[in-house]
Amino acid sequence: MIGGKNSLYGPVNPTADAGYSADHPARKGFFTDTSICIGCKACEVACKEWNDVPATHFDMTATSYDNSHSLNANQWRHVAFIEQRKQLGAQDPGMRPPEVTDLPMPTMRPTDTAEAVADQADPTGDPGEKPDFRWLMSSDVCKHCTHAACLDVCPTGSLFRTEFGTVVVQDDICNGCGYCVPACPYGVIDRRKGPDGASNVGIAQKCTLCYDRLTVGETPACAKSCPTQSIQFGDVEELRERASARVAQLHQAGIMDARLYGNDPHDGVGGAGSMFLLLDEPEVYGFPPDPVVTTADLPHMFRRATAAAVTLLAGGALAFVGRRR
Repeated sequence: MIGGKNSLYGPVNPTADAGYSADHPARKGFFTDTSICIGCKACEVACKEWNDVPATHFDMTATSYDNSHSLNANQWRHVAFIEQRKQLGAQDPGMRPPEVTDLPMPTMRPTDTAEAVADQADPTGDPGEKPDFRWLMSSDVCKHCTHAACLDVCPTGSLFRTEFGTVVVQDDICNGCGYCVPACPYGVIDRRKGPDGASNVGIAQKCTLCYDRLTVGETPACAKSCPTQSIQFGDVEELRERASARVAQLHQAGIMDARLYGNDPHDGVGGAGSMFLLLDEPEVYGFPPDPVVTTADLPHMFRRATAAAVTLLAGGALAFVGRRR
């Protein structure tokens, strides 16, 4: 509610706050379980195909296997590849160091399964040193914040809150001013810069949570294409319960680094519509550890400016009265 305690931060119902009637649909969102993401990038491809997002920037950086780099106007989904010299809890990564001095000569393949397993085992019984190595993979996307600064600063009304509680850009209304770009605390939204011949160049772009699919009861393309169900779609409140249960399950399995990100309605953006189960600190995944909606300080700034203006006017009035005497 405008002017209320939580106008710009804290927990609210974003759909009701935007003026929708009480019979609006439940708030929709994503829960991305990074512990089961395999980095196949099917979500990236499905997003591009369904939303007609240009395919650009697919080149290697020589520093990572990731070839899509980051979220931007032409990348509404981005699967990060993070290589770490660290084990996943007490889990055996299933890898062995290469035995470069023990290269086997070609032999006939054993036909018996048990014999094949025994043949692959180290004859000394030593499992070898287990490397402390793991991959972290995570499909990042717009957070569809409860308090969305991109929406707050848009001068044309191009960005709007849907009846599902999500935030969508209207291409035909956006004037490309770019105010929304620095306002986003996650660096998600961006203006399209190319390629040549692409539609909506200069216009702000980001994930719409497949608004057109939601209106006909369909699942967003990325979640529909995820082969491991790492990306789950549904009602935000139900997803929060599911995410908490998954974290408890991982903790019980000894993976104590598991944690949730974006699920707290009392955080700096009032909670996100896209939440993540992470296996390390948010900074490792490129997420801000404590995001705050960039318009949160507006009431405080307004009060300060008002007090300064009143003081200035009072001083001017006193100076005028003093000269009359």
